[in-house]
Amino acid sequence: MGSSALRRALDKMADADIEPGAREVFAHYFRLLEVGETGMIPEDAIEPLEMESLADVSVADDAASAAIATTAVIKLNGGLGTSMGMDRAKSLLCVRRGLSFLDIISRQILSLRKEYGAPLPLIFMNSFRTSEDTMAALGRYEDLPVPGLPLEFLQNKEPKLLTKDLSPVVWPKNPDLEWCPPGHGDIYTALVGSGLLDQLIEAGYERVFVSNSDNLGAVPDARVAGWFAESGAPFAIEAVRRTAADRKGGHFARRKADGRIILRETAQTLESDRPALADLDRHRYASTNNLWFDLAAMKRTLAERHGVLGLPLIRNIKHVDPGDKTSPEVIQVETAMGAAIEVFEGARTIEVGRERFVPVKTTDDLLVLRSDVYDLGSDFVLEQAGERIPLITLDPSFYRLVGEFDKRFPQGAPSLRGAGSLKIDGDWTFESNVKVTGEVELPAEKGAQRVASGTVLDG
Repeated sequence: MGSSALRRALDKMADADIEPGAREVFAHYFRLLEVGETGMIPEDAIEPLEMESLADVSVADDAASAAIATTAVIKLNGGLGTSMGMDRAKSLLCVRRGLSFLDIISRQILSLRKEYGAPLPLIFMNSFRTSEDTMAALGRYEDLPVPGLPLEFLQNKEPKLLTKDLSPVVWPKNPDLEWCPPGHGDIYTALVGSGLLDQLIEAGYERVFVSNSDNLGAVPDARVAGWFAESGAPFAIEAVRRTAADRKGGHFARRKADGRIILRETAQTLESDRPALADLDRHRYASTNNLWFDLAAMKRTLAERHGVLGLPLIRNIKHVDPGDKTSPEVIQVETAMGAAIEVFEGARTIEVGRERFVPVKTTDDLLVLRSDVYDLGSDFVLEQAGERIPLITLDPSFYRLVGEFDKRFPQGAPSLRGAGSLKIDGDWTFESNVKVTGEVELPAEKGAQRVASGTVLDG
């Protein structure tokens, strides 16, 4: 089963001009699937992790400036936002004052370049689905490219595999659906295959800051760059304290067998260990997916491992057509970028404030970002204006898709600066100048409802 299926998968990748290094990494994970590897991390194999806080770290201004001057920035930008009903790059979504994620990220970088007199190259890791739209949108920022470096490099793609025999799926209705991205852990393979890793080193850059394009809090902070440079660590991840909203998400831990820091994702947690996963007192820290790594250390480690870092496998079972639950089940072989922390001896984590972790994964998150909970400064950095970040729960039947969400907030988001939570059941449309304070619930009513202009919802 396996050898024949693997040959067919590799032939398919070769026919699609996928570079040899990416094919070798895929083959590594395919062989793990063959022997029944699940990627699970049992609770009894790990222990909780403690870490230092950026708030307690002292970094001299000159050290921070020197570090940011030799830092490059990579934004992961391969997602389409399909869970929110989008069919193009999620980073094109308008979030504040008519500006998209891409607009704000670009302006953050241009502002930082002026502040520090640093080149600070910005490079997007796009997917085959997001490249064209992204590059067209970035065309308005003529000063953004840094001479000698590209604005993008492409994430690889790999075949989806039938669960029944691991053979590459064939789907004539839409051949694009036969392929999937390998998860953001592919960044390391793509950096080598594209030649970008060597380009950055040859241009004199020493480290890279990597984050998701949907997290506008992930600004390349000179103070964090200085801490990382002075630490001597080859690899580091920014962490935040987990909250009730993070109970189902991954967390950091220390592996008992060798003392290495690891990142355990939900998909790598046994069902019997789910209570421990949700225990915020035991596993206190979540990843922001804001990563720092030393370029020379990354190149050396990849060479030692023949291009295969060996990140833990994530075996993701989906339907070949996500919109058709009757279509065949497939395995998408994925890895997580942050899981590389276990590869590097001496890797570090550091606790940062929640302002560096403002991801938009759902329209619940989008409502907060579009509201007055955050101010957008002249440097285009988000500044939390409210005392707390409200917990938003919107009825997915009416608000999950961006198009439907926008219809129900035609005049923009309500004021949420004084809100603790907002839970909406049913179909409610908000008129202008609505203010939410305290803990508010809007119950489902018969038919569509409206919140009149100027209403104060106080709970």
